[in-house]
Amino acid sequence: MKPPRVLSIAGSDSGGGAGIQADIKTITMLGGYAMTAVTALTAQDTTGVHLVEAASPAMVAAQIDACMGDLGVDAVKIGMLGSPEIAAVVANRLERLAVPVVFDPVMIATSGAALADAATIAAFERLMRLATLTTPNVPELAALGGEAALRVRGIAWLAKGGDAEGPEVTDQLAVPGADDLIWTAPRIATRHTHGTGCTLSSAIATHLARGLSLADAVAGARQFVRAALLAAPGFGAGHGPLGHYAVGRGADQSA
Repeated sequence: MKPPRVLSIAGSDSGGGAGIQADIKTITMLGGYAMTAVTALTAQDTTGVHLVEAASPAMVAAQIDACMGDLGVDAVKIGMLGSPEIAAVVANRLERLAVPVVFDPVMIATSGAALADAATIAAFERLMRLATLTTPNVPELAALGGEAALRVRGIAWLAKGGDAEGPEVTDQLAVPGADDLIWTAPRIATRHTHGTGCTLSSAIATHLARGLSLADAVAGARQFVRAALLAAPGFGAGHGPLGHYAVGRGADQSA
């Protein structure tokens, strides 16, 4: 069988822990074929984001067109966008594409660096409407108006609990017209958490491309992230990367 084709539209992380680099590793380890549309270059390591240069909207559009036109796409993951103009270009392209879309509304890096300004966040509305799933963390959920505001929008969303306090991590999947699904697991005590959100969203997209249901895709992706956290190599002086390389394809079902 041919691998599912997953397009990641996101920023590049020079340190390899998050963004496009984390997406490629995740998609590959889960048996997918990774393609990319790079929205921004970042000079980034485990201690922070030191410089950001956004790509032009035309360049982002050209990358998406190249992948869609020649290789084909079975699912899309959206991460860091860099500007409202890029957000608009991405929405224009994806509105014509009838495949699962997972939108990770990246606003702040694990180190605390801002990765989206107010205008870019405002442009997220259109992407949330077309996405199969939106995956905010705790501060991103608050910036989007909280749980009540997302329910009013009538979209499917996964509230990630990794940034909350406490000995357990709780993730909540809300789909219009269905009961919420809750996953709770013991918190893994580690500072090596850089790229968890990118990894989770790209894993969900890969599972959806393979034909899994949304609930099963989220469950498998959560287990993949936990296995990668446990396998973190311990690199860097700050928030280190996950151990994608050490997680076999079956880990999303057994970790």
